[in-house]
Amino acid sequence: MHVKAKKHLGQHFLKNLSIAEKISDAVQVDSEDTIVEIGPGMGVLTQFLVKKQNKVIAIDIDQESIIYLENHFQSHSNLHIQFADFLQVNLKDISTENIAIVGNFPYNISSQILFKVLENKSQIPICVGMFQKEVAERVVSREGNKVYGILSVLIQAYYHTEYLFTVSENEFSPPPKVKSAVIQLTKYRETIGNDSLLYTIVKAGFNQRRKKLSNALKSLGIPEQVQSHDFMDKRAEQLSVEDFITLVNLWQA
Repeated sequence: MHVKAKKHLGQHFLKNLSIAEKISDAVQVDSEDTIVEIGPGMGVLTQFLVKKQNKVIAIDIDQESIIYLENHFQSHSNLHIQFADFLQVNLKDISTENIAIVGNFPYNISSQILFKVLENKSQIPICVGMFQKEVAERVVSREGNKVYGILSVLIQAYYHTEYLFTVSENEFSPPPKVKSAVIQLTKYRETIGNDSLLYTIVKAGFNQRRKKLSNALKSLGIPEQVQSHDFMDKRAEQLSVEDFITLVNLWQA
């Protein structure tokens, strides 16, 4: 039995075992942590994860994949297979311990997965995932780069980001129309003090990325102590992650 890839679920099954093993090796976790794999499909990556961790939870929204995994991983008592939409799952219900997020992520929800990681960052020390190459480059990009944006700043405010390697279309069945890439996020900061203000400022700045921040942030009511700062003459894409954090701290001073 093989699982048929479903276009509406964004499924492209990884075929290359050495790539799956490299992804698994990049998931560096403590022994008591739980690994949550999103979209395990036919378990190409799962087979390596269950060898390295005491508790692995594989979550898939595809009933056919769930049946396949239940049939092929019966001997692995450390694997818990869950039929669910990851975006709707409450991670606190899954585990009270830290959770490592890993997977060959469905491209149509990969940005939403990253925002969910941010929402649950207190519980997620590491995330290793396969993304569309364009999304991966956006996540790791720095200021001054044309793909640097909201996701870049918000992820990098809390996680060190590393672009691990590029993956050819031919390593998947069916092959996607784009190249893919694996990136690793490792948390280094829990909070900046006012996380919601950071999100508000970053979103407003990049939603009007051609404008100087003095204009892009005007609707937020720029505090007096910020109005004369050099940042206000720059565009959002010119500010580093640390510049944005400095701006947040000035804003609420």
